[in-house]
Amino acid sequence: MCGIVGMAGQGPVNQEIYDALLLLQHRGQDSTGMATAESSGVFHIHKARGQVREAFRTRDMRALLGDIGLGHVRYATKGTASSEEEAQPFYVNAPYGIVLVHNGNLTNTRELTSELFHKDRRHLNTSSDTELLVNILGSELQSEISGPDLDPAQVFRAVARVHERVEGSYATIALIAGYGLLAFRDPFGIRPLILGKRPAGGDDGREEWVVASESLVLENAGFEIVRDVEPGEAVFITLDGTLHAQQCAQNPTLAPCSFEYVYLARPDSVMNGISVYEARLRMGERLADSIDVVMPIPDSSRPAAMQVARKLGIEYREGFYKNRYVGRTFIMPGQAIRKKSVRQKLNAMSTEFQGKNVLLIDDSIVRGTTSREIIQMARDAGAKSVTFASAAPPVRYPHVYGINMPSRQELVAHGRTIPQIAEELGCDYLVYQEVDDLKAAIMEGTDLVDLDMSCFDGRYVTGTVSDEYLAWVEGSQES
Repeated sequence: MCGIVGMAGQGPVNQEIYDALLLLQHRGQDSTGMATAESSGVFHIHKARGQVREAFRTRDMRALLGDIGLGHVRYATKGTASSEEEAQPFYVNAPYGIVLVHNGNLTNTRELTSELFHKDRRHLNTSSDTELLVNILGSELQSEISGPDLDPAQVFRAVARVHERVEGSYATIALIAGYGLLAFRDPFGIRPLILGKRPAGGDDGREEWVVASESLVLENAGFEIVRDVEPGEAVFITLDGTLHAQQCAQNPTLAPCSFEYVYLARPDSVMNGISVYEARLRMGERLADSIDVVMPIPDSSRPAAMQVARKLGIEYREGFYKNRYVGRTFIMPGQAIRKKSVRQKLNAMSTEFQGKNVLLIDDSIVRGTTSREIIQMARDAGAKSVTFASAAPPVRYPHVYGINMPSRQELVAHGRTIPQIAEELGCDYLVYQEVDDLKAAIMEGTDLVDLDMSCFDGRYVTGTVSDEYLAWVEGSQES
């Protein structure tokens, strides 16, 4: 999971990209980066570890010149979270010069690494799959160039070849020096990407364009939402503000990641035509059929908890105060850091717990570290009994499409029954959402026919994830 944004404007874009990255900060806190390009083709790049407010100083912003650019906030799923070299964007100087950011996770990195060395003759300097992706795009663009200039048709043919070679999830934005901004989405649309526009403000009728992980970026900056970038589609925005779009995949099918709606996305975003907030309300509707009491674990479970309380006619209370200056626990690198941060992030107010039978609702239970700590905090605050409910089903399988769950052994639900999980977490009762109910809550009222539910049901939508690959991931990657 990462957050990406690209803008093609008629004036400096550095401040607006910075503002967009602040809005996307919830999608990654390991590192951040920005690249801009002048009309001459000169790139300006700055990237650093940490959050957006820490990473960009006034002198950095002044150096990011240009009317077109992109930005990234990183949550590491491949490579090393502490490595500044693996912060995005990544740059290659041929052909033309390409700067690229990527949200997702490639699942055939071993094969691609070998191909790049033996076939494409390209050197990789990190273990980041984003470096793989920018080099593959560069190699395919190079093979498509037939004259002195690059045209959209050549760009789209190169993206089509990228789709043929690359497996996994990838929402991608790239700058091509002297030509424009390219954005494309994997053929399953697993990771989100949305397109917006607004008038440039001049008399020439030109428009400014933005592509981003979440719609709230567009709305905040006054862009009109045009549509989601389709699975397998590429959009290419030239330096004069002209948009070109083409489907580049053979058999695209939309199967977005269900975990975006459960936890990752902000509730004020719309993805694939689905309101994240309304999807979470529907999760609460279905969860309410199984329980009869209520209190949320802030923040992403709040809509579900409110809806449970409304449907059951039970008083809704806020028992935890959240320190908003601590990062999201689930996306923090390393289990030790993750565990330490729970009590830094939340404080239980004893007046809300003392002598009460409480139900705590969370968006999901992954490793169980956070849930176990929260349940103990409720008991320490005086709760008489603690029932714990998850708005998502049990997470029993690794997630390989861009969320940091590489190992089955670290998932608290793997190999355990629900009563055994309850015992492991230390709660009196445990309630999970059903898989079919989660799917219905997200897809209700849409034309969507499939979702990636792999971490819940073990079905990987790309069809290319083998048991051997899962074993390799577990043995080679740390969470």
